[in-house]
Amino acid sequence: MEDAAGRSGPQRAAAGTAWKESPMSLAYKAKNKGEELMGQVKKKAGTATRDEDLQAEGEVDQAKGNRRQADEKVKDAFKS
Repeated sequence: MEDAAGRSGPQRAAAGTAWKESPMSLAYKAKNKGEELMGQVKKKAGTATRDEDLQAEGEVDQAKGNRRQADEKVKDAFKS
């Protein structure tokens, strides 16, 4: 599909007339956010049940999700 100037694919995206992110990038962001949220759930469940292992696992998952989200933000900054 071309835009009014005849650009298609990456040229069209670079021209700012179409999508800004690839579907893969959005998938990674969703996965990372999901990991962070699951970490929060595990952490709260561990706290509620006094299960220190589950709480620690939740903290690790939450930290991984946060780190990966930060990585995606850095990538986005360099794309601009």
